[in-house]
Amino acid sequence: MDTRQALAPLAGATPLVFAHRGSSAALPEHTVAAYERAVVEGVDGFECDVRLTRDRHLVCIHDASIARTSNGRGRVTRLTLAELNRHDYTSWHREWVATRGPDAVRVSTTDDGILTLDRLLSLARGAGRSLRLLIETKHPSRFGGDVERQLVDLLTRHGLTGATRTASEPDVRVIVMSFSIRALRRVRALAPEIPTVFLFDIPTPSLWSGRPPDGADLLGPSIRMVRHCPEVVRRAHDRGVGVLVWTVNRPADIELVHSLGVDGIVTDRPADVLAALNRPVPGDRGGTGLAAPTGTGSPAPGDGRLGPCPSTTGVSTTEGSSPGWLD
Repeated sequence: MDTRQALAPLAGATPLVFAHRGSSAALPEHTVAAYERAVVEGVDGFECDVRLTRDRHLVCIHDASIARTSNGRGRVTRLTLAELNRHDYTSWHREWVATRGPDAVRVSTTDDGILTLDRLLSLARGAGRSLRLLIETKHPSRFGGDVERQLVDLLTRHGLTGATRTASEPDVRVIVMSFSIRALRRVRALAPEIPTVFLFDIPTPSLWSGRPPDGADLLGPSIRMVRHCPEVVRRAHDRGVGVLVWTVNRPADIELVHSLGVDGIVTDRPADVLAALNRPVPGDRGGTGLAAPTGTGSPAPGDGRLGPCPSTTGVSTTEGSSPGWLD
């Protein structure tokens, strides 16, 4: 089966460009404003991370704790939604936004609280055009498989599984991602029509060969991984496997992944990526107050050398085995 169809172009444009936690270089990550900005910039889809609160609401947040991205403290899984909503999830970024001048998009207010996945799904469905949603379930979690069960239940209520998608609405489709293959297998069992992406930074031999583990449809290597071993994209494509690369911000990296023909690019700077791909900004921005992000610099990644890129010839593809250079 050719899994690249899960990332087939929405309107003839390829690769698809996804806003990582919204347009997060310009505005606070995982906020309504960051995602609304991404829509105006013309992205093909959103990326978000989800965790369960103590009272079993799915919220969009990367870290296990709220300390980095709010004015509060505590672990998401130990706090109720009401407790999480007492905090401000924008002021940590406000100094950066303030430097962008009077034309910057209004940042979500303190009253918005933490972004729930329910609200983000409603935003995507109300955008008035086709979008893809990449939803990463974060593990380990004290709730285990309940994360995926709650996710599939919520997607069903929104009509966003293949069995429940509403034909009369704009084409909004969901792809579930995780670094946990067990999480993806749970999604496969609960909703086999939803495509899945296995995220990785350090590969096993089978991943070097472009073969996803059982339970995953697509591969999601990091940009560090692709810089080190670009051949993995060709190997995956030779198997009919789609490739989605994260997190691509630098001009050289944008050029690299485009030249390799990747199927999807996840970026903090969607406007920069779309411009580099010569993708026109859709529609008129009048009245939005939008100031497009400037510059493509991003924090330098850690050195984190991966070692030599191995040939797949004669390499065992037993799942879970590790080549000697990783030991």
